[in-house]
Amino acid sequence: MVIEIWTLGKNNDPFIEEGVQIYLQKLKPWCTVTMHILSLPKKLSTDKPEQLMAAEEALVLKRLNPTDCLILLDEHGKMLNSEAWSSQFQNLMNRSVKKVVLLIGGAYGVSDRIKELAHEKWSLSRLVFPHQLVRLIVAEQVYRSFSILNHTPYHHS
Repeated sequence: MVIEIWTLGKNNDPFIEEGVQIYLQKLKPWCTVTMHILSLPKKLSTDKPEQLMAAEEALVLKRLNPTDCLILLDEHGKMLNSEAWSSQFQNLMNRSVKKVVLLIGGAYGVSDRIKELAHEKWSLSRLVFPHQLVRLIVAEQVYRSFSILNHTPYHHS
């Protein structure tokens, strides 16, 4: 199974990028995980959330394949602990899912169309985090999930 983390917005700050790459590197023995930052053209500057979400929707739909399992990370999604994340990934592997897309929405969330296409909606927390920090948290949680599945001492339960 391949996991792609898609995030809408600008490039990572160097310290965030370094942390993300550390976790993605640690995942290599178990799973291929990549991060893709989907950026809108700079010429598209708008303060209208609807226009921004429509442009972001187009970016996502352009990349999304019908066979991809889209999991939307959304503040209104299911609240899962780390063991539940690992169970979810195990279930996806058991179902022979080839590619999982973990989507981190933009500043205003995602369009209704993207919400409809999502196979699952997961929440990281009731707290609100900056998008760049969410990228690091997601990379760490994917690593933690696979460390649980592979019985390494990283996760202490």
